[in-house]
Amino acid sequence: MSEKDIRRCLRELESDSEEAFRHFYNLTYDRLYRIAFYYVKKEELAQEVVIEVFMNLWNKRKSLIEIDKLENYLFTMTKNAALDTLGKENRWDTVSADEVVLQEAGSDCSPEETLVCEELFARYVKALEQLPERCRQVFIALREEGKSYAQVAVEMGISEKTVDAQLQKALKLLKQMLL
Repeated sequence: MSEKDIRRCLRELESDSEEAFRHFYNLTYDRLYRIAFYYVKKEELAQEVVIEVFMNLWNKRKSLIEIDKLENYLFTMTKNAALDTLGKENRWDTVSADEVVLQEAGSDCSPEETLVCEELFARYVKALEQLPERCRQVFIALREEGKSYAQVAVEMGISEKTVDAQLQKALKLLKQMLL
């Protein structure tokens, strides 16, 4: 997803084109889903968050073209919707003790440190999208969904050695893109 592609879709959205919105949805859904999942840690909740975000975007479609940094806007909108959903669903009790410690440590951060963390996460999401499809699938399954090598190998119909090779390739590419 590039800023140019998004801008093109937004110009088409000004005419209330459902087809243009569908294209915009297809272009941005994966990234927004990963952001939502990062915060809510549940597939169903992440899907609900993204649907809510797209409903809000549809309602604001006329004014979206005026936003300067649209990727940041989408990231923030999705993050806020995810946090709102967590609050509404009282899901804080499902967060592990380690995550609570991290959140408490993060609450002592200055606004500047928080902004840096959010920017780094946005760069991570963008770099993840630039990975080859199989590398990205393997990386997400192993690192974000917590699946084992064996589970990923069975699901994708590849060997565990191929899973390892794809993970190593993903890690190398992410390191290059993020450093």
